[in-house]
Amino acid sequence: MTTKIDGRKTARQIRSKVAEEVAATSPGRLPGLATVLVGDDPASAVYVAAKRRAIREAGMRDFHRALPRRATQREVAAVIDELAADPEVTGVLLQLPLPPHLDAHALIDRIPVTKDVDGLTTASAGLLARGEHGLRPCTPLGVIELLDAEGIAITGSHVTVIGWGELVGRPLAQLLLRRGATVTVAHEHTTDLAAVTRPADIVVVATGVRGLVGLEHIKPGAAVIDAGIHRTESGLTGDVRADELEGIAGHITPVPGGVGPMTIAMLVRNTLLASEWTDTAA
Repeated sequence: MTTKIDGRKTARQIRSKVAEEVAATSPGRLPGLATVLVGDDPASAVYVAAKRRAIREAGMRDFHRALPRRATQREVAAVIDELAADPEVTGVLLQLPLPPHLDAHALIDRIPVTKDVDGLTTASAGLLARGEHGLRPCTPLGVIELLDAEGIAITGSHVTVIGWGELVGRPLAQLLLRRGATVTVAHEHTTDLAAVTRPADIVVVATGVRGLVGLEHIKPGAAVIDAGIHRTESGLTGDVRADELEGIAGHITPVPGGVGPMTIAMLVRNTLLASEWTDTAA
């Protein structure tokens, strides 16, 4: 039997624990997340609404700025700088993707490392690479939490991460290495992908290529973590052809209900950690 990993359950547990910690915080020191949404992309609006709702449910303060699609680089930068300087804002999140006329990297790097709840600034990436204290990207953290929650051993395991993006693949590979895994990084252009996935005890797929991974890529008993999400006429699906792996994979994350809920849960926890780091740095 293949065990479906319940990301919703683990996410609820994490968010509940964070809410308990926030409830014990003095009112004057409540964490606060500022979300910045540029433009009117429907998917981005849905994601931001879900993040804001999770922050409020945890008892934190919700700061939000919505800017028109035509906002200039200077205008967006001014908003980020204002939030970065606001002591009541302990975390800043710039929702991606941005309209094409904006330089996302330059804007993200205006977020102070102590408020970088997405873990995407150059400074945060450097801290991760050096193994120093810092805020890590939410989806990779969620993957690690799911593996731990299911009792799937990371130390000593061979893990293949399919995807080299800065949001998931690259930071996840570094987190796994620091947990003692042997890590192979592949992608959709890898020649003979099955040759590098079949030996793996854990396969994490984060390419944005629908149905890239199937039966030919997974050895019996392996854990499969699907971080992809695609909207189809029949509903949401991932980067993995999950129906082919029933009875083959030892564990698998469903889409939806696997990695997705964990990303928001880790954002909530990162917002709490950011407030604690800011207090320490002050």
